[in-house]
Amino acid sequence: MPTTAASSHPLRAYAVAVAASAVLCASCAMPPSQSELEGAKNTFSCQSGSERIVIRFDIDEARLLMPDGNRVSLYQIPAAAGVRYANSDMELRGKGTELQLVRHGQAIPLADCQPYQPPK
Repeated sequence: MPTTAASSHPLRAYAVAVAASAVLCASCAMPPSQSELEGAKNTFSCQSGSERIVIRFDIDEARLLMPDGNRVSLYQIPAAAGVRYANSDMELRGKGTELQLVRHGQAIPLADCQPYQPPK
């Protein structure tokens, strides 16, 4: 059976594996990109009971990432004060970080709404 450089020098094979792992780990530790940081400025994370809902506000729209992984788009509608977004199934309304989600006529308070922090 022919020998290769890696099989004749087990330390060399180990060094190559360690170097490859270091490169992969370094790419995982990259800081958030500029577009991720910009997107996070208008994104909030809120608690609904024991579950988390992430809300991103955009021009005339609020995009929700629900606890089950579904994505929901709500469209801005006029409000006397604060914000109000809705679609045919639900409505998001409130002022500042005091928000509530109305689903099928039932208000669900969103607690501890904080600006979203992208993973570092």
